[in-house]
Amino acid sequence: MDREVSRFSIIAGWLLSFVVSLALLADAGVNIFSPQTMAPEMAASGFPPELGSALGLIIIVCVVLYIIPATAVLGAILMTGFLGGAISIHFRLGEIFSPPQLICLILGVLAWGGLYLRDARIRNIIPIRL
Repeated sequence: MDREVSRFSIIAGWLLSFVVSLALLADAGVNIFSPQTMAPEMAASGFPPELGSALGLIIIVCVVLYIIPATAVLGAILMTGFLGGAISIHFRLGEIFSPPQLICLILGVLAWGGLYLRDARIRNIIPIRL
């Protein structure tokens, strides 16, 4: 039974990690390949629109680190920091509980949930008792 639960956890964890990674890579792609799409949002948040490509590259680095098992924890920490910064920016703009804030929060929770399910070391550090 433990082996089945463990296998299910790993598969579920990788699926969650894939969903988070795909969403972030799509965001990075828009920032890099279609910066004019993000220009109004960048300007509204106080960032120069030309920084969109740099943000896209940062997101890609975070996702790559997150997907590689040996660096997944570092990737999750960096990714969570990035998403937390986005949440803070929307909060500063008065957009409390806005869709971008909620999406960032959900992606952060899913990122750590996926890592928790796919990595027994994280489960050992943060045991959840029901």
